[in-house]
Amino acid sequence: MERALLAVLPACSPPPERTLLDVFDATVRAHPHAVAIDDSSTLLTYTELAQAARVASSRLRAAGIGVGDRVGVRIPSGTADVHLAILAVLMSGAAYVPVDMDDPDERAELVWGEAGVCAVLEAAQVLRLRPNVRARGGTGLPGPGDDAWIIFTSGTTGRPKGVAVSHRSAAAFVDAEARLFLSDQPLGPNDRVLAGFSVAFDASCEEMWLAWRNGACLVPAPRVVVRSGVDLCPWLVERGVTVVSTVPTLAALWPADALDGVRLLVLGGEACPPELATRFLRADRQVWNTYGPTETTVVACGWQAVRGDTVRIGLPLDGWQLAVVDPDGTPVQWGEVGELVIGGVGVAGYLDPAAETGRFTPMPALGWPRAYRSGDLVRAEQAGLVFVGRKDEQVKIRGHRVEPAAVAAVLNTHPAVRQAHVCAVEDHTVGRRLVAYTVLSGDGVGTPELRRHLSRSLPAAMIPDIFVHLDSMPVTTSGKIDSRALPAVPQSTASSEPPETTQDLVAAIWRDVLGVPDVSLDDSFFDIGGHSLLVAHVRQRLSDAVGRTIPAVDMFVHTTVRQLAAYLEEPQHPSPTSSQAVQRKRLQQRRGRLARPVEAP
Repeated sequence: MERALLAVLPACSPPPERTLLDVFDATVRAHPHAVAIDDSSTLLTYTELAQAARVASSRLRAAGIGVGDRVGVRIPSGTADVHLAILAVLMSGAAYVPVDMDDPDERAELVWGEAGVCAVLEAAQVLRLRPNVRARGGTGLPGPGDDAWIIFTSGTTGRPKGVAVSHRSAAAFVDAEARLFLSDQPLGPNDRVLAGFSVAFDASCEEMWLAWRNGACLVPAPRVVVRSGVDLCPWLVERGVTVVSTVPTLAALWPADALDGVRLLVLGGEACPPELATRFLRADRQVWNTYGPTETTVVACGWQAVRGDTVRIGLPLDGWQLAVVDPDGTPVQWGEVGELVIGGVGVAGYLDPAAETGRFTPMPALGWPRAYRSGDLVRAEQAGLVFVGRKDEQVKIRGHRVEPAAVAAVLNTHPAVRQAHVCAVEDHTVGRRLVAYTVLSGDGVGTPELRRHLSRSLPAAMIPDIFVHLDSMPVTTSGKIDSRALPAVPQSTASSEPPETTQDLVAAIWRDVLGVPDVSLDDSFFDIGGHSLLVAHVRQRLSDAVGRTIPAVDMFVHTTVRQLAAYLEEPQHPSPTSSQAVQRKRLQQRRGRLARPVEAP
């Protein structure tokens, strides 16, 4: 068959080889006096950030840490501190291994143990050496082949898989995106880039380097602000943010006119609904839908949204190679559906070579020495690939890759669990939700205990929203769990029973949104399946019911029915965010200052 008829997308040459430190140094030279980071309490120019990072990296070097080592980073998000730590690790020559502050300590130790982390940077740049792991202390600067970061993804066995990304791949990604976005009016010192992702999520690398590759300012957002949903939008305007990278689930909460001043919106991490792809389109704004597994360095391809077109994941970044293949690895024809395989400069690797079997492989039919089989089904169209779904059971929950089998594997380690099955279901109100079906061996264990068990080793995105306890699992004739025969879970609905008290009102709305039969007065919203996106739905329902706007931050402060009801019955008073009028004025003044040229004469 003629090669022109086969679904192999044309590839462009990769950017020149260099490291992330080369990228940063070039920006410091080009824009020494531009503001590099601003978290409202710390504001540093590129010269100041470089100096602070060199001082911090010298402490790592003094501890014997250097090229070839791995350093954990576990610092609260929304601060300049965490980004300074990452830069300091890179300057030391080591690779950084981030863990989210909200993740359990057991997961942190598992991740650092798998990665061979020799030390951990914690809040206030405190360096904690790990026992029994000696630093290699390689001298000099890292080269393109040395690791820049190691980020862990979900694994089917319940153990996370570490993905090691080299400086060559990372820098190529950063440079390729600089070519891709806003080519007519490139990002520069007058831009301000939101840093809203956890640094344990590889999308945080995109935020960081959209700023630091282009001389723009990185603007870290506090976790409570990011989680607030629609309340994030006025914060973006106040802080003068012009570039936002986010997941569609969060963007879906924002009104179409909420992103005033944002000239680049990048969506990724999960499938993008058609309406959302064009909701935020304006003449002065680009909206992109991007796609890329962690294993191929954050983003492999992208599509600039246009009205009237099919939502696509698009065409490859410069240096990346894409093809659509059948089960035998042979390219399909244009217009057909097959598995997306990715080659080129962005292909990374697992720390455990045994885990690469079936994922990282040569593709002889394509002439590629090494490629990543994504497990994603796409339709091969020359105008840009169209995402269809997964080959396996892996799903995206609020932008995070989750293997339901991995959650079930951890559930099955609880002594009271006889059987467990975990799957994702679509909810028409709140999107995709994770559901755990269990068969228990006794009456003494319930949902709260199972949640606690999971939270000891799994991140929040992998904790099921709903638990359904069964007497026995339905099975097929072959003896396997019959997932089609499992009972349906309740959808989020509005209650028809008028509540008698404020506590009844709060409890009723929680039951409806969470899909749980009972809520006690002292259950924490976040212990019975709640998360930040569900907070937005509860907040809206409560605001409509009581006739006043409830600040999102207060939903995170008053987390039980008893606390929230008591708060709603109190006279209205300013929330912690609304009382910061002086700070808001100062931020608005700073926005005006940063809108002016920031280079030294």
